[in-house]
Amino acid sequence: MTAKIAVIYYSSTGNVHQLARAVAEGAEKAGAEVRLRRVPELAPDEVVDSVPAWRAHLDATRDMAVATLDDLVWADAYAFGSPTRFGNISSQLKQFIDTTSGLWQQGVFVDKPATGFVSAANLHGGNESTLLALYNTLHHWGSLIVSPGYTDPVVYGANGNPYGTAHASGGGEPGDNILEAARYQGARLATVTRRLLAGGAS
Repeated sequence: MTAKIAVIYYSSTGNVHQLARAVAEGAEKAGAEVRLRRVPELAPDEVVDSVPAWRAHLDATRDMAVATLDDLVWADAYAFGSPTRFGNISSQLKQFIDTTSGLWQQGVFVDKPATGFVSAANLHGGNESTLLALYNTLHHWGSLIVSPGYTDPVVYGANGNPYGTAHASGGGEPGDNILEAARYQGARLATVTRRLLAGGAS
């Protein structure tokens, strides 16, 4: 049985975008069907233009598919990505999540596996608290959190965050160790989802 996974993220300068692609690659390699979707940009042009990398990334990804509620209905599992904003998820991702109350009331998210990945400027810049804040939503949804834990050596090689892949962007773009951990996280989500689907069908 093929697992259907929606990888939904927000990225301003491109680091979370790279993580999202790696999570999607890992899930696909594990046999899942994946929809990679970005959420809309909410910041005004003058703010975006004040950071050249922000403007460059927005322009480069403008043609990417934008997440919709239909993607959430379609998926068997979710991977959400966000940069850290004062120890919390970005307003762009939060705005998308805040539109899901109708689906929540219908029970769309119940027992669906989900995971998260993040990026902050510093290693201890709020990555863990951002993941925990994201997971508060998943608790309310009744989803099943599938964190990487310490289940593979690649987690240790990527600074050892058991809550989800986290990148310290102050050191530049995600290195191979971080991207490999993100691929592993996507593969783990796909594998767990497939097992749950197989159990539910028996």
